[in-house]
Amino acid sequence: MRLRLDYGDHGLDVDLPDDRVTVIEPVFKPALADAHGALTAALRAPIGRDALRSLVRAGQKIAISVCDITRAQPRREMLQALIEEMPGVRDEDITILIATGTHRTNTPAELEAMLGRDMVERYRVVNHDSRDDRSLIGVGTTSKGVPVLLNRRWVEADFRITTGFVEPHFFAGFSGGPKMVAPGLAGLATVLVLHDAARIGHPCATWGVTEGNPIHDDVREIARMTGVDFSIDVTLNRQQRITAVFAGDLFEEHRRACAAVKHDAMCAIGAPFDVVLTTNSGYPLDQNLYQAVKGLSAAAQVVKPGGTIVCAAECRDGLPSHGSYGQLLASRPSPQALLQMITADGHAVPDQWQVQIQAQIQMKAQVKIKTGCLSPAAVRAAHFEPVDDVGMAVADAMRAAGQGATLCVLPQGPQTIPYLRTER
Repeated sequence: MRLRLDYGDHGLDVDLPDDRVTVIEPVFKPALADAHGALTAALRAPIGRDALRSLVRAGQKIAISVCDITRAQPRREMLQALIEEMPGVRDEDITILIATGTHRTNTPAELEAMLGRDMVERYRVVNHDSRDDRSLIGVGTTSKGVPVLLNRRWVEADFRITTGFVEPHFFAGFSGGPKMVAPGLAGLATVLVLHDAARIGHPCATWGVTEGNPIHDDVREIARMTGVDFSIDVTLNRQQRITAVFAGDLFEEHRRACAAVKHDAMCAIGAPFDVVLTTNSGYPLDQNLYQAVKGLSAAAQVVKPGGTIVCAAECRDGLPSHGSYGQLLASRPSPQALLQMITADGHAVPDQWQVQIQAQIQMKAQVKIKTGCLSPAAVRAAHFEPVDDVGMAVADAMRAAGQGATLCVLPQGPQTIPYLRTER
């Protein structure tokens, strides 16, 4: 059979076996015929809140949190609808905060692509910088001991709005909602504790779990510490078009959005597979190897111990350049040694959470990576096996697994999360 995998901007066609193959994709939802109308309707009849235009007053300083370039959020459409529903608010009183978390700063060209030149020129747009102490302010400590440093412009605003889109997340359960406060607008010291080895290694820190997930529990508490006055999240289909809108009270709208996404994007299966072929959902999510760990994590849910994962991720942005991901990978000779280092008492450096999850996956299965933008040597330095032809890599892995070997394909990577029926 021939399948198209989500890869970069244009996809990647691969030839695969015709038998013993299971292809898993999310339930397809058509795009809303009138996305702007749906956004406006949600803002006028929100969940657990009065209409937005009745809450915002002229003269207030408004802070709006939006996703960074690694996410496919329809920021412009969501911001336009929000601003239209805030009559009387002056342009100069609106600050759009790019919730980068610990990711790199988005470039001017990226900001224009994300928001449009007119919006960048009209409003104050600020890249959050988790390492700039001057831009942060402390607001206390969570009940579980997380020191909370947040973006000063967010904390000092009169009215705070989160915007995002909801999809399964590999250790926070789901994206969107309170994650647009922390880690999105958090200081590095906060993220290092929020994503420490104990929390990342907790069995409930996984896809589709929010309650009892130590990371998401802390994220919700941090959002409550500053207060979120209004929230709006959307769900998207494979074409990155809006399929549903949820707005109003942060926790209630996000809970409903998560329930909808779990129904459409998580799939129970009866038995694990010898080989799993995955992607990282194409651009923008597959722009670097760091992000590709998400696609690997989706595959790891249903690969047999000792099996093989093949991942196609373009990685046009390399490892990437921000944080310590590449340095951490180079610091130890094997995934096992990396895990030993990260789980040692007191170890806390940026990006160790991604390396921890990657190493856990590599302890379970062999991982092969197809990327058009990293050299074979760079892929090997990250402890992966580089491949050029995905179809051939899958065929080789099937032969090595023996007669009757089974294959699972996730063409959209972490947009669909399979799980063993006995585990949820």
